[in-house]
Amino acid sequence: MADAKPQPIPMADLPVGAAARITQIRGGRELARRLLGLGLRVGSEVRVLHHRGGGLVVSSGEARVALGGGVVDKLWVEPLPDEQAPQT
Repeated sequence: MADAKPQPIPMADLPVGAAARITQIRGGRELARRLLGLGLRVGSEVRVLHHRGGGLVVSSGEARVALGGGVVDKLWVEPLPDEQAPQT
């Protein structure tokens, strides 16, 4: 039997240290453009560094990005197993 693909979850539900791949941006074109300017897009792999109020600080590659709660609520991710997680 093949492994089931993980279901997308809200990025806000990720614990500190978890790695995930962005699968959906549930916002408009302007939000997608702003995130692209920060180096984040659908398919980007991120790791949660810490929670900051309602927001998160994540790493993507060499970059660290602080995201407010309003943005985090619009990002849905697929958790990655540890062996696929991006190294930070």
